[in-house]
Amino acid sequence: MQTAAPVARRLPAEWEPQDGIMLTWPHERSDWLPWLAEVEPVYVAIARAVSARERVLVCVRDEAHRDHVVALLAAGGVPRGRLMLHVVPSNDSWARDHGPITVIDGGRPRLLDFVFNGWGGKYEAGLDDRITAELARQGAFGDTPREPVEFVLEGGGIESDGAGTLLTTSACLLSPGRNPAFPRAAIERCLAELFGLQRVLWLEHGALEGDDTDSHIDTLARFCDERTIAYVRCSERADPHFAQLDAMERELRALRDARGEPYRLVPLPWPGAKHGRDGRRLPATYANFLVINGAVLAPSYRDPADAGALAQLRLCFPDREIIAIDCLPLIQQYGSLHCITMQLPAGTLAPV
Repeated sequence: MQTAAPVARRLPAEWEPQDGIMLTWPHERSDWLPWLAEVEPVYVAIARAVSARERVLVCVRDEAHRDHVVALLAAGGVPRGRLMLHVVPSNDSWARDHGPITVIDGGRPRLLDFVFNGWGGKYEAGLDDRITAELARQGAFGDTPREPVEFVLEGGGIESDGAGTLLTTSACLLSPGRNPAFPRAAIERCLAELFGLQRVLWLEHGALEGDDTDSHIDTLARFCDERTIAYVRCSERADPHFAQLDAMERELRALRDARGEPYRLVPLPWPGAKHGRDGRRLPATYANFLVINGAVLAPSYRDPADAGALAQLRLCFPDREIIAIDCLPLIQQYGSLHCITMQLPAGTLAPV
């Protein structure tokens, strides 16, 4: 749909310059308890890779948790000078969805603090919903203004090309547990005003078993530049994902960029099925990568398809280093690398 919006406000693309990456560290009072020993090294690896290029904002549960995390990061070679640690109570660790979504408003960053309700009320999220406000109160963002928004939205549910186009899924944004009083047209108007959008592109297909976000776009298809979309492709007709992802691929082929031309589509390979301890299939997806300054952190799953995924991402980001992060422990809780991180664009964090 074509929309009209003020040009003063813009939702930047992930590949634009960043001050840092936000992490909310897992703890024993969260659903991570059975996997803490496996998942904390993943967080250390992410923090180490990020800290070589920008700052890392880490939310910890309390002072004892802070001491524990500081020791882990020091042992992992993360420089203390690149860390910002804040004591903020949390329910869980999905910073992509409870962290701020930053817009550029009149040339300066502004933090939009949307309502987070545990992906439509599936999980308790009262503490997580207050994290951004508490970080702002503690001065983590310096004088960057925070704007509360009475609308349910998660960062994993939207993709921006930085130039006025938003990519999303109807399964997520139209789910009854989020904003039931808002039909599609009203959601488009709201997002156009908040983000300065010119276009909203909706995908009607695409879903992963084990995903409890109602088809977040960051598990399915991602902008790599204004004309390129990387997406998950399932080529195995016997796989239960085939029909949905094949239909999604056809939708992507029909989309046009802002110039009216087809997007350059880069398929990402399909990893072998991964299952949790309860036998439930886990949402392993190579689309859940994170773009940082000078690099892309790419999820790997100890799978033969990992190498092919890294090769495809090199085609998408030829000027950035591609760094594999073992994310098999993360998908035990049905998310991956992008889901636990939130980028903070340049000018967002308090000065050093």
